[in-house]
Amino acid sequence: MINTVDFITPPVDDPYWFGQISAANSISDVYSMGGRPLTALNVVMFPSKHLDMGMLKDILRGGHDKVVEAGACLVGGHTVDDEEPKYGLCVNGVVHPDRVITNAGSQPGDALILTKPIGSGVLFNAVRSGKLPFRELERDTLPSLAALNGTAMEAALKYDLHACTDITGFGILGHLIEVAHGCDARIVVKYGDLPFYPAALEMYGKGETTGSNKANREMVAKHHLQMSTTLTTAEEELLYDPQTSGGLLLSLPESQVGALLSDIREAGMISAVKIGEVIDEPVGITVI
Repeated sequence: MINTVDFITPPVDDPYWFGQISAANSISDVYSMGGRPLTALNVVMFPSKHLDMGMLKDILRGGHDKVVEAGACLVGGHTVDDEEPKYGLCVNGVVHPDRVITNAGSQPGDALILTKPIGSGVLFNAVRSGKLPFRELERDTLPSLAALNGTAMEAALKYDLHACTDITGFGILGHLIEVAHGCDARIVVKYGDLPFYPAALEMYGKGETTGSNKANREMVAKHHLQMSTTLTTAEEELLYDPQTSGGLLLSLPESQVGALLSDIREAGMISAVKIGEVIDEPVGITVI
């Protein structure tokens, strides 16, 4: 049995999108361990005296629809009056004890696949500050964030999957360093192969950022990071951008990458790409 609890403050002002993305984010923890979600409980904090209750209804409707899409059951929840809206799920899932996938099983010779683009953190802030129209976020980014990671994981479990993690608040490099320490090896990432959401680089170029970039950068700097390519400041910031409902990072033998990518893309996750590899060198990350 897997039990996870996750909730977030609104990444977008549209309540239905917020509900969907929050639910997908919560359910992802179960998928990333190779599990299947069974039940979910709403976890809600809402300023009922300041916001229309119709907004809460739409948030819960978005979460409910995503839980149903995952094949799980929404069985209740808990609501607290708070200063700002927060929503997520406590998710229960199942996985055979011998088939639990962790972020610590990568092996030298593995290739790394990322199933969703990165850069959502700066885009949310850019919409709030007026630098990016919401319609562009809704068109280019929100459908991907609301997409369940179960599709990719179902495909990956048919292969020799050694490790997996979902990419969330620590940014791509923060999660990669966890993978590197887990297998006591070095991760090599090819920057040019990383998928980014449209306008993410542009927003960093315009001076937008997030509240997590600095902390993520400081955390990674302590763990043997080598930058073997020349990047602009804006390009570097994308490596530390915190994700909400990010994709899965999948580690498996290089020989199986082509077939898995084909399966994942055929299932509709067209942004999935190989971004790097695991090599038998001291723990750390090299960006080339």
